Amino acid sequence: MTLTIGSQAPAFTLPATDGQEISLDKFRGRKLVLYFYPKDDTSGCTREAQDFQALRQDFAAAGTEVIGVSPDSLKSHDRFRAKHGLEFTLASDEAKSMLEAYGVWVEKSMYGRKYMGVERTTVLIDQDGRIVRFWTKVKVPGHVEEVLEAAKALHP
Repeated sequence: MTLTIGSQAPAFTLPATDGQEISLDKFRGRKLVLYFYPKDDTSGCTREAQDFQALRQDFAAAGTEVIGVSPDSLKSHDRFRAKHGLEFTLASDEAKSMLEAYGVWVEKSMYGRKYMGVERTTVLIDQDGRIVRFWTKVKVPGHVEEVLEAAKALHP
């Protein structure tokens, strides 16, 4: 699926940290940032998570929930959160069904070798479950601040 502004965000239900099960429906009435990242504890993913953590209170003040999603296991997510003091929810999509629904499970290439992986992408969803903005092929420096500004600009 290709993400389009104004379209309904694909529904999902995933296991998440702190023994939660999260779904798009649970966030109805609140703004939601879904950020998709390749792997726990790699340099870019750690930096992105730390940036979201640093602005967690600002996102909360803007009425916006932040959820990180990767194909890593909950056990991996728990270690990652503990190691870096992350207080927001991480969801696990080991089956890759949500990653595929959001179009972020793609063929990648490194050193001429092709493989499937997560394209670093962030999606901002409004209170009605509609996609209002998305960023693909995210470069981490400055990204989280840009997402926060977009969340603040979206009326409560």
